[in-house]
Amino acid sequence: MRQASYARDVGDQLAIEPRTRAERRERATADTRSRILDAARDCLLDDGYASLSTRHVADIAEVPLSQIHYHFGSKQRLILAVLEAENDRLLARQRAMFGGPEPLWQQWERACDFLDEDLASGYVRILQEMIAAGWSDAEVASAVRQYVAGWQHLLADVADREGHRLGWLGSFTPAEIAALMSLPFLGAEEAILLGFEEDTLPARSALRKIGTIIRALEERGS
Repeated sequence: MRQASYARDVGDQLAIEPRTRAERRERATADTRSRILDAARDCLLDDGYASLSTRHVADIAEVPLSQIHYHFGSKQRLILAVLEAENDRLLARQRAMFGGPEPLWQQWERACDFLDEDLASGYVRILQEMIAAGWSDAEVASAVRQYVAGWQHLLADVADREGHRLGWLGSFTPAEIAALMSLPFLGAEEAILLGFEEDTLPARSALRKIGTIIRALEERGS
C-alpha cells in the first residue's frame, strides 16, 4: 500500500470548519486541488508520465476534466505540481536531519534509510520520470533543475559546515563535495528503478560504505 501523500496533509491543515462564504469557497478549491494531486500521483506511479491521461486523473479524483485545466492548465504542469510538493516536503525533512546533533556519518546512514522510504513512497519514480521528460522538454528541465538545485544547495551548506568543523576539505569546494554526495544517490536511484539486484550492481551497500569513510574522516579530525 502506498504511503499517504502530501495532499492529505493539506486537508489536515484545513480541518477547522469554514464560517464565511469565502472560506467555504477556499476550502472547496483546496479540496479539489488536493484530490487532483493525489489522483495524479497515483496515476503517475501506475502508468508513467508518457502514458498518463488527464481524463483518467479526473475520473480517479471524481472531478470534471475541466477542473484539471482550471487548476493546473496542462498535464505537464499538473505533474510538476505533484513533484514540487513532494520535493518541498522531503527537502524540509532532509534539512532537519542534517541540522540535527548527530555526527555526519550517522546523518549519511539516515539518508540511506530515506532512500528506501522514498522509493516506497513513489517520490524517486516521479523525480526520475520528470528528469527523463526534461531531456526533450525545456520547461520540464528548468523546473526539475530547480528542485535538484535545492538539494545541491543544502548539501553544499552541509559540506561547508563540516569543512569548518574538521578544518579540511582538501582541494574540493563545498559545491564539489555536494556533487559527490548527491550524484551517487541519483545514480543509485536509476539503477534500482531499472531493477538491478545488489549482487549485480551493489548500489545500496556502496552508498552505506561511504558512511564508513565519513566516519573515519570525522574520527581522525576529532
